[in-house]
Amino acid sequence: MASVIQTLKSDWSLSASVAGFLAVLISYAGPLIIFFQAAQAAQVSDAMMASWIWGISIGAAIPGIYLSIKYKTPVITAWSAPGTALLVTLFPQMSINEAVAGYIISAIVIFIVGATGYFDKILKWIPNGIAAGMMAGILFQFGLELFVATDTMPFIVFSMLGCYLLAKRFSPRYTMIWVLLCGVILSVLLGKMNPVNFDLAITIPTFIAPEWSWNSTFNLAIPLILVSLTGQFLPGMAILNLSGYDTPAKPIVSVASLASLAVACVGGITIVLAAITAALCTGKDAHELKEKRYIAGVANGIFYLFGGLFAGSIVMVFSLLPKELVAALAGLALIGAISANITIAMKNDEQRDAALITFLATASGMSFLGLSSVFWGILIGMIAHYILTKKRLLPTSSISLTTSNNEAN
Repeated sequence: MASVIQTLKSDWSLSASVAGFLAVLISYAGPLIIFFQAAQAAQVSDAMMASWIWGISIGAAIPGIYLSIKYKTPVITAWSAPGTALLVTLFPQMSINEAVAGYIISAIVIFIVGATGYFDKILKWIPNGIAAGMMAGILFQFGLELFVATDTMPFIVFSMLGCYLLAKRFSPRYTMIWVLLCGVILSVLLGKMNPVNFDLAITIPTFIAPEWSWNSTFNLAIPLILVSLTGQFLPGMAILNLSGYDTPAKPIVSVASLASLAVACVGGITIVLAAITAALCTGKDAHELKEKRYIAGVANGIFYLFGGLFAGSIVMVFSLLPKELVAALAGLALIGAISANITIAMKNDEQRDAALITFLATASGMSFLGLSSVFWGILIGMIAHYILTKKRLLPTSSISLTTSNNEAN
């Protein structure tokens, strides 16, 4: 234990800590809003809502810290945002107790998929170009939101863009720190911060007894399993592999699903591997040295721990920031990841058309048959790749980059 602490102290960096903080900030300022909508639909009390936030925060914190330290990889875990959006459509017809039963069923099934190593086998059949096209499609919308935010706060957003360009030129390692400070200072000076009643208090989780039903199994558990595996774990593992980390999916999926099981009865929805926020922590903005970027995963987990312990109050701090500021932060922070994934997607002549189709389908936001554009993007892209290439899909074309590719990106 002493050696682990010593290693963390020597590897700790401000840039990695900021990357971890930004990942938490974006999660709390974005997907958490969907959680509030679900809570309103279910007509739950403030105490119950705080318990839900405690569950998803602690559930995301512990596996992220453990896996990041164990594998020296920035493993960013979070709660299932698509799954949370699904809750909004199911409440109040489905009871909270039934929802908890759905969480438990999905956690058990996902654990079996991870523990048996089946998920690793799926990953080996996905070519680099297709995976990169999918990731570029996921992140593309965040790049667009950066400029959409200028409609309502042009001065702040353009100032942040200017700060980003200057910092990227003269202080690249701390680019996002300067951008964050610029945005916050301008928001304070211009009176754009949101009014929030702040009350610091430790949150006590509330136990919720599960109540199994066919309704929760078919309408919540099964869709939750599908969106978690295809919309979260799949792109999450893709971005880790594309960033040069060869961490196996088996322990990540298994540990995350065990965390899901642990927090289900306090209202914590399925814990998954993050994709969008993970892109903030796996690139050079987190740290120049790839082997020290795992600190971003540890920092991310620590910030989640604080968010969970003070769920009813710390989240209010994040609510202070205007949504345009958060959108600009996310868009600027992900420019590097968008660029890297587009480069990889377009690099291989044989995969280029299929990768472009994957990108377009994913970026479209389609939800055919109730399944996300991420699922359809990877499926359509794989079909296109199979038809357009002469060779059959082989495991050798899997998501894995050579050392030279990693350095180039």
